[in-house]
Amino acid sequence: MIRLLLVEDQEIIRRGLKTLLEIKSDLQVVGEADNGKQAVELVEMLDGSDRQPDVILMDIRMPVMDGVTATQQICEKFPGSKILILTTFDDAKYVSEALRYGAKGYLLKDTKSDELAEVIRSIDRGYTQFGPGILEKLIANVSTVDSNRPTEIPPGLQELTSREREVLRMIATGASNREIAQKLFLSEGTVRNHISHILTRLNVRDRTQAAIVANAYLDWLNQEESA
Repeated sequence: MIRLLLVEDQEIIRRGLKTLLEIKSDLQVVGEADNGKQAVELVEMLDGSDRQPDVILMDIRMPVMDGVTATQQICEKFPGSKILILTTFDDAKYVSEALRYGAKGYLLKDTKSDELAEVIRSIDRGYTQFGPGILEKLIANVSTVDSNRPTEIPPGLQELTSREREVLRMIATGASNREIAQKLFLSEGTVRNHISHILTRLNVRDRTQAAIVANAYLDWLNQEESA
């Protein structure tokens, strides 16, 4: 059973999500919060209990405390937390912040229930998940903010092998280990080894942060591929 914490300020949406998700035999809603502060308090209260959430579904825009700040606080206090951001296209700039703080992925709020359930299962198994459309917008935002764009290539990125750079580019698109393995004709074990080395070289916590780095230096990675 995958235990869920729903964090959404609009009660009608929260109730709808709960109804749709609890139809699934392997999903159980163990808590609800209507703002980020309440979510942080619930995670603290439920920690170590039989109602400790496995996956947290987090809205972005909420009163009292928004989802970005809540994600930051939860991931700092409980590094193993698995947070899935539920978002809209208008929230793209906030999604990137939540990912930097440790969120494991994001989906649009209008995602069909079956797809949402599959994504929750994937997040619970340790995968990251990027919903369609928003990733492209995040990349566009990174590439258009030239003043904030890093100009020097980090040494760790330069030290990656050509194969690791290929894996990193696929991570940036949200590809799973299996998809990377099939595309590059590798075993999943080899892909995991490459990812472990990439995370070490880039000094990042997980593949979500690696994807952010890859998107920030995507032009350079593409040039290296064609060189």
